[in-house]
Amino acid sequence: MVAGGVPFPMLSDAGGRIGQVYGVYEEAAGVDIRGRFIIDPDGAIRAMEVLTAEVGRNVSELLRQIKAFQHVVATGEVTPSGWQPGKPTLTPGPDLVGKVWTVWKPEMAYE
Repeated sequence: MVAGGVPFPMLSDAGGRIGQVYGVYEEAAGVDIRGRFIIDPDGAIRAMEVLTAEVGRNVSELLRQIKAFQHVVATGEVTPSGWQPGKPTLTPGPDLVGKVWTVWKPEMAYE
């Protein structure tokens, strides 16, 4: 990594070929719309966000989601909205269906 750079590979999609595959290429303008995709080691898209150029993406939320996916894979637990590492998680199952809000409150993510 170059000083001041990012700790992961980045690429350019000048011809729009990658953008076309992911559905974010704007043919008329000849550019990709802002998109981010979290792709797991098996090649499955786990999350995606597409925004027009006027609104920036939230890097903190991206990192939170990556940590949440890693936690889910490692533990089998599920992470509620706004979950942060070290905060309460949920155990998936039929008893939880339709009752998430009885066992988890949004403020729990920020305590």
